[in-house]
Amino acid sequence: MKLLIYSHFFGPSIGGVENIVQSLASGLSELRLSNGAPEIEITLVTQTPALNHDDNALPFTVVRQPGFLRLWRFIRSCDVVHLAGPTIAPLSLALLAGKPVVVEHHGFQTICPNGQLLIDPPGVPCPGHFMANRHSKCLRCNAAQGWVASGKLWLLTFARRLLCARASANITPTQWLGEVLDLPRVTHIPHGLDAAHAILLPAPKSSPPVIAFIGRLVTTKGVPLLFRAAKILTEQNRRFELLIIGDGPERAGLEKLAQDPAFPAKVRFVGRLNGAQLETALAQATVVAVPSLGGEVFGLVVVENMLRALPVVASDLGAFKEVLGDAGLIFCADNPADLAAALSRVVDDPLFAASLGQRARQRAIDFCNRSRMIEAHARLYFAVQPTQKT
Repeated sequence: MKLLIYSHFFGPSIGGVENIVQSLASGLSELRLSNGAPEIEITLVTQTPALNHDDNALPFTVVRQPGFLRLWRFIRSCDVVHLAGPTIAPLSLALLAGKPVVVEHHGFQTICPNGQLLIDPPGVPCPGHFMANRHSKCLRCNAAQGWVASGKLWLLTFARRLLCARASANITPTQWLGEVLDLPRVTHIPHGLDAAHAILLPAPKSSPPVIAFIGRLVTTKGVPLLFRAAKILTEQNRRFELLIIGDGPERAGLEKLAQDPAFPAKVRFVGRLNGAQLETALAQATVVAVPSLGGEVFGLVVVENMLRALPVVASDLGAFKEVLGDAGLIFCADNPADLAAALSRVVDDPLFAASLGQRARQRAIDFCNRSRMIEAHARLYFAVQPTQKT
């Protein structure tokens, strides 16, 4: 089988979609027929420039920034098209070419004009205005970009939804997302991580306890909410430290807020960390807080820290609740008092924290199996591929 994977963003761009797409493509390239030949021949197409990325080190072909006609030729020459998100141009071309097309949804682009399912401002979860036909609210939600841009986002949501309804399959990483998107031919395949390479962190010995945050410093990730919860914990005479791992457009404002003499907690901003640096920083953590307000369809940061056997406290977004199960603590999104109460349970009780972390690791191993993810995708590709005539 010849498989074309289209991912608008790919390495050296950094993000959850990029990581999942590379892991999937690498895993699929390892599948072999009985005679040792590759079961699936993979070409990955992306609009991300290579810069210093070594594409030759990857076990599949990477094509960057092809023109319209070249993209059309790649689509015509493949057996199945996999799209990492409902990108309109390649999705339209694949349908026009009569190719089986599988869309894997990494966001809310088919039910929300801004793709986040978040009303901004004021940065609160959206109850689903687009699907409820409250379109004037969608237009006002994005009006800060200008009414023309807002109207374009709104119209493109209809286009994506119409095209995805004609796809051979729509993949969602959580059952919750599948129900929210309400598209035909939905298949649920959780993202898979390699537990063998996850570092099991020792129980932290730091005093005071360390509450860690990992992620981009943007509105949807909810760091100001964590700060408000920290104020409550300080007023309850708890000693702790906040560790903020990540970077983004809101970093300067958050650092300024944390440096205010009136701010009640000690905060360390360490920027974006990878590899050994990240593991060293997290070895100090007592608990990981994931206070996202919206925009989450799975929660890779949740699973990655579950695999580290770190206790996770996350907002009650549908994806987080499904991934965590009973192996973590959930609080009401945008409720700092509820977040403070959940964090206090962990920092006050080391035995409970250790037990929760071990339960989280086992849950992640069971729920996010990489081999199972790869095999499920391969089965789906062969299922949607037309029967070859002899």
